[in-house]
This record gives sequence, C-alpha cells and structure tokens, in this order.
Amino acid sequence: MEPTPEGRITALQPQARGNRVRVYLDGAYAFSLAEAVAADLQVGQRLTAAQVQALLDADARWRAWQHAARLLAVRPRSAAEIRRRLRRRGYADEVVEATLARLRAAGWLDDAVFARQWVENRLAFRPRSRALLRAELRQKGVDEAAIEAALAPVDDEALAWDAAQRALRRYRGLPWPVFARRLSAYLARRGFPPGLVRQVVRRAWAHLHPGPSEPEEQGAAQ
Repeated sequence: MEPTPEGRITALQPQARGNRVRVYLDGAYAFSLAEAVAADLQVGQRLTAAQVQALLDADARWRAWQHAARLLAVRPRSAAEIRRRLRRRGYADEVVEATLARLRAAGWLDDAVFARQWVENRLAFRPRSRALLRAELRQKGVDEAAIEAALAPVDDEALAWDAAQRALRRYRGLPWPVFARRLSAYLARRGFPPGLVRQVVRRAWAHLHPGPSEPEEQGAAQ
C-alpha cells in the first residue's frame, strides 16, 4: 500500500468531466476530489498526510452517496441491495455503512416502505402468490418482519383470481383440457399452490361458460 501523499498545493485543476478537481502537491499530480470536497482548498496550502487521508475519506463517502442516489433514482431498493452494489464498487465497509445511515436519515432508504411498495407494484401489474412475493423480498435482503408486514393484507385466493382474469382473454376459445392445462401452468408459474390453482381454473371456466354443466375432466392436466 502506497503511503498517503503530503505537501504544498501547487495547483487545483477542474477535470473536464465528473465535477472533480485534480490536486497537485509540490508540482506533481497527487489525487482528485469531488468539487464539494475540494471547495475549501487553496493553492499554497500545506496538507499533512492525515489531512490528505481525511480528504480522501470524505471523497469516498461523497462518491458512495452519489452512486447510491443514482441507484435509488432508477427504482426503490432495499438496504441489502445498496450495500451489495457499493461493496461491488470497492467501497470500504465503513463507507458503505455510513452511506446507508445517511440514506436512512434522509428518508431515502426504508426496508419496510420498500417491501410495501414492492408488493403493491407486483399486485398492480404482475399478480403472484404470497410465497413468491416472500421469496422475491428475501432475495432482495429484506428482513422477515418487514416482509410479513408487507404481506399481511395479501389474499392468495383473490390474487389467483385476479391473475386468472388477466389471462382469460388469451385462453377464452380453448377447449376445456387445453384451457385447464394452460391456465394451470400460468398460475403455477406465479407461485400459487396446486389446490388453489384447480379451484381457480374451474371457477374461470364457469365464468366463461355459465350453466349447470361441469367441465370434462378427461385430458385436463392439473
């Protein structure tokens, strides 16, 4: 590991891109800093190794914050997702945790809110079972308490029926065996259990074909 540089600032040059400043010590390029971190530096100022290290640490925190903010601007994310992405970029653990703490304090990072929004979005656009929603949130690193709170209002039977209704148009003209097989597979891919799938498939068929007759069981793949 190279020693931390020190010396007198002989030049401060803005970089062409990235809102950063190149810092020269004793006539040689030493390091670059975010403009916000370098704002108080002046040519002629002498920096000790400890002062330089403090500036580099502040710059790392600034860059981590900016990277996290860009990630959150794209879509909401869990704390574990942000932690993984920052570590992947090579930030030290203390910088990562400081960034997470700052995001929480700013109200930008809240796993309970994230879990609730994730479930609401899925239910609105891609209905799926509680089990599959739970698995997705666990994969995102959300803790169990936040997951259970977000899933508390979720009703698998209502969700399965909602999902089936969204698919009925594409299966409307099929005979019972093909209808049952395809709709069953569609619901199974969304994590609904077999018993509920059978119930919803028969309900969907009855919805399309009202009357006293039962669907033919022969050839139904459920």
